[in-house]
Amino acid sequence: MAKEVVNPDELVVVGEELDHVRIITLNRPRHLNVISSKVVSLLAKYLEQWERDEQAQLILIKGAGRAFSAGGDLKMFYEGRKSKDSCLEVVYRMYWLCYHIHTYKKTQVALVQGISMGGGASLMVPMKFSVVTEKTVFATPEASIGFHVDCGFSYMLSHLPGHLGECLALTGARLNGKELVVAGLATHFVPLEKLPELEKRLISLNVGDENSVKATIEEFSLHVQLDEDSILNKKQIIDECFSKDSVADIIKSFEVEASKEGNEWIGPVLKGLKRSSPTGLKITLRSIREGRK
Repeated sequence: MAKEVVNPDELVVVGEELDHVRIITLNRPRHLNVISSKVVSLLAKYLEQWERDEQAQLILIKGAGRAFSAGGDLKMFYEGRKSKDSCLEVVYRMYWLCYHIHTYKKTQVALVQGISMGGGASLMVPMKFSVVTEKTVFATPEASIGFHVDCGFSYMLSHLPGHLGECLALTGARLNGKELVVAGLATHFVPLEKLPELEKRLISLNVGDENSVKATIEEFSLHVQLDEDSILNKKQIIDECFSKDSVADIIKSFEVEASKEGNEWIGPVLKGLKRSSPTGLKITLRSIREGRK
């Protein structure tokens, strides 16, 4: 398996049991709660155990520090590149964990205070309730490092309106908390200062009934309105460009739009797109298109 450097005494995932509530805390704050093989193993262990536990009704998941989770531990993958089977085992376990989360039988709530990227976001988006804040930052930047969107995102992104999924997957564009709610990648927006109070209320609620949990979250949540310059307000351009059949055609179409007045925002996005791995982009596009079917 890929080698990882983790203090053996460090609790990288903390599991708590409070009557009918179970709490998972991703606990590598200095490393932005990146996902290592140990993290995957512990998450799977807790979720499987609590799904079978009749006393467990409500599962909360959060991250320690300023990040929810920045995704896979790239250092672990890089250092394991020469070992036999390299990272296959941890990747298989992570994908199985993602499937388990999608099909979980009990109510789950993700409390996402900060960075939530790549595989880290797979612990947020599929949850029955995903609560984001003004500090939340989401992205799927895998193509920029020579990889492709995974952990269920070829399915989740492909089912977004229009061709927004292709745009997010290929460009790695970042979305804030308000944009996540509007796009359907999160369920509620709660100000960061109210998140600890919401957590306390959910714990005191002490039940997993979806309607009760939803009503409690909505006491704290705000109606969101997109900023004028949000990428979600560029739907016509996104659908026009990212509906093309190939990565090359998408880039050409994007270049045409970039030359038009008022489309200065495209320049930096296009630059990043051209800097990304061509192979990663092609596999990503194909995975989104096939995921849609």
